[in-house]
Order: sequence, then C-alpha cells, then structure tokens
Amino acid sequence: MPSRDSEHQPGIPLTRWYRSLAAASLRNPEVRGPARYWLQLEGSFTRALQKECRESFHVEIQREGFGRPTLEEAQRLAIPEREQAWIREVRLCGDGRPWVLARTIIPLGCLEGRNRILRNLGNKPLGAYLFSSPRWQRGPLETGLCAPQGSEQPRLARRSIFHDGNHALLVGEYLLPILYS
Repeated sequence: MPSRDSEHQPGIPLTRWYRSLAAASLRNPEVRGPARYWLQLEGSFTRALQKECRESFHVEIQREGFGRPTLEEAQRLAIPEREQAWIREVRLCGDGRPWVLARTIIPLGCLEGRNRILRNLGNKPLGAYLFSSPRWQRGPLETGLCAPQGSEQPRLARRSIFHDGNHALLVGEYLLPILYS
C-alpha cells in the first residue's frame, strides 16, 4: 500500500511512497528505465555518485537544524507526530551540477553518544558516515513517485531507514532528471 507525504517541503516535491519498485512501476513505468539503477542501488549512493563524476563531487547544505518531520515521516519512524528531529536537506552535486536532493530525518534519541556527530557533518556526506560503521544497517528501499512543480524537480525518489540498535533515521534521495536522462 502506498503512503504519501502530506506536507510540502521546500525543494522536495510531494511524494507517494511504495514498498517496492514493482508496485511503483505500475503507476509510473519510468522507474523501469534508466533511473532503475539509482533506485535499486544497495550500497553507498554517495560513493556511486562520486564514481560518475568526471571532475568533482560535493555536498551543498540547503537546510539543517531542528524541525518537525512531516506526519508521514514521523509515522514511518514510529515517533510522536509533534516530536522535533534533526532535519538535514542537502544537494549532492557532481561536476558542479546538482544531481540529487537528499532529506534526512534524525530523531532526537538518535543524536546521543557516538551519534552526536550526525549534527556536525557539515559538507561531509551522510553516507560516508553510515557506510563506514558496521553498527548502521539499512532497511528495505522504498520507491517514491514525486509530483514535481517544474521540469527541474525530481520525479523519482528512494528512501530507507537505517538502524543502529534501538535508534533509526530516515534517508530520502530525490533524483533530479539530469542524473538519469
């Protein structure tokens, strides 16, 4: 059954989430095209993007700080709907152009102890931290179909929950058309 983000986020289009690529492809066959590689990539998304670069890769912070996740995000993370979280929105850029918008929701309980570093990543990719630690395990990938407001906004997305014992965070990656066109 699909789920939907009910609140619009700046730069991030409204997205309807599906538990599988197959379910999303019934609504939009574009997920079976060139974007399929990116939607199903199991390893580090950041590392794969870096390999695609001819010259350089960098992270641009769009917004980072405490805020309230959408109702859908809170439900997905099983946290109270009014609870604050650390929200990080970045653009992942290759060769000087944005390729992916990323939105991470980190519940407060996840920011304690050794995970305090999650508040101070700056321009470092989150994936570098998550994939360098054996404590963090990725849950199943979900596929998102976006409702873009313009041709330069994402049409497709993916997300997953990463677990570290009793803590979890939600990472969404919204593919800009330039990445797979």
